[in-house]
Amino acid sequence: MWDEAFPSFLIGLREGLEAGLIVSILVATLVRAGQKGRLPQVWTGVAAAVALSLSFGAVLTFTAANLSGHAQEAFGGVLSLIAVGFVTAMVFWMRRSARTLSADIKEKVQASLTMGAGALVLTSFLAVAREGLETSLFLWTNARTAGESTGPLIGAAVGLLLSVGLCWGLYRRALKMNLTKFFAITGAGLIVVAAGVLGYGLRDLQESGLVGGGGTYAFDLSGHLDASSWYATLVQGTLNLTVTMTVLQVVGYIAYLSIVMTLFIEGVRGGKAAPAAKPAEGKPAAAPDAASAAEKSEEKAEPVRGGRPRWVLPTAAIAVPVVLAGAVIAVSDGKQDSSATVAVSEKECGKGFGSPQPGQQVFQMHNTGDKVSEVYLVNPGSGAVYGEIEGLAPGTTRALTATIGSGDYAWRCVPTGGTTVTSATVHVTGGAEVKAVKPVAEDDLKAPLDSYKDYVNKGLATLMTQTQKIQTDIHSGDLATAKTDWLTAHLQYASLGAAYGTFADLDKKIDGRADGYADKAQDPGFTGFLRLEYGLWHGQSAAELTPVADELAQNVAKLVHDFPTQDFDPGDLPLRAHEILENTLQFELTGDTDMGSGTNLATTQANLAGTQELLTLLQPLLDERDPQVLVRVNAGMKRVGDLVAAAHTADGWTPLDKLPADTRRQLNGATGQLLEDLSPVPALLEIRKAA
Repeated sequence: MWDEAFPSFLIGLREGLEAGLIVSILVATLVRAGQKGRLPQVWTGVAAAVALSLSFGAVLTFTAANLSGHAQEAFGGVLSLIAVGFVTAMVFWMRRSARTLSADIKEKVQASLTMGAGALVLTSFLAVAREGLETSLFLWTNARTAGESTGPLIGAAVGLLLSVGLCWGLYRRALKMNLTKFFAITGAGLIVVAAGVLGYGLRDLQESGLVGGGGTYAFDLSGHLDASSWYATLVQGTLNLTVTMTVLQVVGYIAYLSIVMTLFIEGVRGGKAAPAAKPAEGKPAAAPDAASAAEKSEEKAEPVRGGRPRWVLPTAAIAVPVVLAGAVIAVSDGKQDSSATVAVSEKECGKGFGSPQPGQQVFQMHNTGDKVSEVYLVNPGSGAVYGEIEGLAPGTTRALTATIGSGDYAWRCVPTGGTTVTSATVHVTGGAEVKAVKPVAEDDLKAPLDSYKDYVNKGLATLMTQTQKIQTDIHSGDLATAKTDWLTAHLQYASLGAAYGTFADLDKKIDGRADGYADKAQDPGFTGFLRLEYGLWHGQSAAELTPVADELAQNVAKLVHDFPTQDFDPGDLPLRAHEILENTLQFELTGDTDMGSGTNLATTQANLAGTQELLTLLQPLLDERDPQVLVRVNAGMKRVGDLVAAAHTADGWTPLDKLPADTRRQLNGATGQLLEDLSPVPALLEIRKAA
């Protein structure tokens, strides 16, 4: 709880001190001007700002609870980004304004004194409302991130109380502190916290479906680090860094932190050259002599205007935001999510799960145990999965959205290192038939994996013979024949693309690109098929190419020897279908791998053949889960294959840069669509512990 309280403590302290300084300057200015009778107007504005901030928080809390699961993720993600924007702007604003804050506020107060009571109320309201709204939004976002509200609320309360004490001490001249340094340090801390909120917000948007890449992980340390350990919990609670993060989360986190922190630090360094005004160094209030003299002056109460009682303005200022918030909540039904919290632990699963009504439901899954757990809503008979949560950490609550139809339902919890626990079965009637995903166990992929290994082993044996033929051609000086044999061997290798993950370092030596080498194609570290292609099509002699051909043959022979003993993760098999053509679109169809032969389209055709081989082996598993996937994929494979085949004429393969622009656009578009059609395959065939 305390690790989750720290970010809220920091925002409460920072925002509270900013608002407190503004209020203290307002009060001191009025006291010095002998206008103590108008202090109630300041407090009215402050109270109205507080009421608005609390009402805003209530609207966020109650209206978000009635959204669907995906809508909640989208709502939370968007507000997280807005909160990051507000906090960033606030940090930079205070860095710029700390030295002139007192003078600016005093100027506004002097202008308000010449006007009616409403002007002073509005001045204090606007001065405090901004900080209050930022605080409400950031606290709501932080509570959502933490999965519970107790820690963040306690942290914020402690921070606000401490800020009140500091402001009182500064006002009474009982305390001195370097506010410029304080805002610099807390600003840097808030930038780090905001980077974490940004990462969490991006993940929310991915889970809502508004942003893609939800299944593309930058790292997954759940198998190496215990997410429930004190150090993982501390890092997650304070920095919002988790053991599993997507590429978008990591890129957003690093980009925000590096750019914003750099600009902030540069601004702080640049600001040190200018002398700081003394009020910003612990004297936000008026000079004590002037204030004391003002306090001795006779206080004159402001007369009641037009017979209006004094209490009307304060009451209206506080009541209006509360009434408006109540109206918004009422329109949105004003109630929290009615679904009961469902408990998850190593000993019980699904406690609190009653008899759900048909339709879309949001279940609040709360891990009451000591281990990270996978949670599935399943049909207990078939094992089909209706919804799932991966890596539910101890003490946290996450929403699981599922559509309930007629049938049997149960919760299945798989704690890390523990035994699978399944809840009692609940039967639902009256709903439509709901599609579920039949889970895949590791054993289900064993037969396709063994078949694919056999395919690769046979292909590698053929490849070794072909590379030895190239070696013979070059040793004999027959470079024309070597070009023909090079293409045959390279296409054979490209057709084994799904096994790239197990070729490890040998793949780079056999078919690596020149990118990354200091001297590009001339670099001694650049080897393999593409290096040989460069030499054959750039007029290099047989003597120059002999060591290249020899090394290629040696590396292929080593791969033939090593492959049968290499590990192959069964879970990688469904991923390869997508990855082969992803690489094709990125490297082959851009011409990035063309070293002179102009045969990128031939390689594309070989990649298609390798993908088709893999899909044939996975077809029984896919047909059991979603037969329409392969219908769409096969149509897309034919469309791309026909476009590629049209580029093969009696004179050979048309180089990519010689294709008509329209044909090239069609080919890229068809390949992109095929990748979209292939994207469900990894999800359908993901190994699930519920199986």
